[in-house]
Amino acid sequence: MLSVSALQIRYPVILFILMKADDRTLHPLSSGRIFYTRSLGTSFNPVRVAAINFLNPAPLMWDFEHPPLASTLAEHYQLHYTAPALCADELLASRADLGLIPIASLTPELAVVPGCTIASLDRVRSIQLLVKHPHTLETIRTVAADNASRSSRAYAEILFRKFLHTEPQFLTMPADPVNMLQQADAALLIGDPALLALESRQQIEDAIGPCQWFDLAHEWITLTGLPWVAAVWAVRPEALAASHLTVGEITDHLTNSRDHGLAHIDDLVHEWTPRIAIPPATIRDYLSVNIHYTLTPDCIRAAELFRRYAAESEILPPLPGLRFL
Repeated sequence: MLSVSALQIRYPVILFILMKADDRTLHPLSSGRIFYTRSLGTSFNPVRVAAINFLNPAPLMWDFEHPPLASTLAEHYQLHYTAPALCADELLASRADLGLIPIASLTPELAVVPGCTIASLDRVRSIQLLVKHPHTLETIRTVAADNASRSSRAYAEILFRKFLHTEPQFLTMPADPVNMLQQADAALLIGDPALLALESRQQIEDAIGPCQWFDLAHEWITLTGLPWVAAVWAVRPEALAASHLTVGEITDHLTNSRDHGLAHIDDLVHEWTPRIAIPPATIRDYLSVNIHYTLTPDCIRAAELFRRYAAESEILPPLPGLRFL
């Protein structure tokens, strides 16, 4: 019988070591799982990560940005920060291997990494629909939308098409609420611009007039009884074969980073207070109360319902179900 070293010399391409995930060996015929193999003697590439430089994912990125683990993780991951809507583009264009992407951008080719999410169980604060007087939700004909997140826009379109049975026109504009409301009946703001708009509510209404402010996460939860889900970690599974990391290791790195970030909320408040014109107490509540970071079964059901409603309303292409690592 040939030794491993002899096999490696004679059959360098077909000799593989089966990788592990969740401390269990993955077998080729195991149902519903994705498997990855390592070729002996192969050099491995770092996992290219498309991340979001907003406040809400800050706890998820803790270990990647802070000692003592940042330097170790830098040996395995290559980070690049971009807009939420562009993370999926980078994944699908093979410019990234792992990305924090809007659930509206999931495709059958991408797999969700279990464990982490950006979601909310009531009011999220960072997705605001401003409706200019004298309009109501039912009379809106034009919506100026910040195009930073495809999911937020799709949630708004679902609200109008499925629940209100209207189809206002969406106009893509920079996230300037006064300018947006001067040109449309309503403005959709997401992420940090939405948080900043809430802090400047009086100034906005002084310039535009009275507005109704709708938290779309709260509206979704009221209508469906399920959490509002914005984003998940997703990967191109084939890209992980070129990495020296197992599926279990990547999952652990991401969930551990989240847990460490949630344990350092006060440190994140201290870091972000100079970066964004929001009171420290609001930042603390936002990270610890408004945002929910664990991908629970209810969150999975909510994401699947969102994609079903979006497909039924011809907002997004059908997605048969979430694919998981």
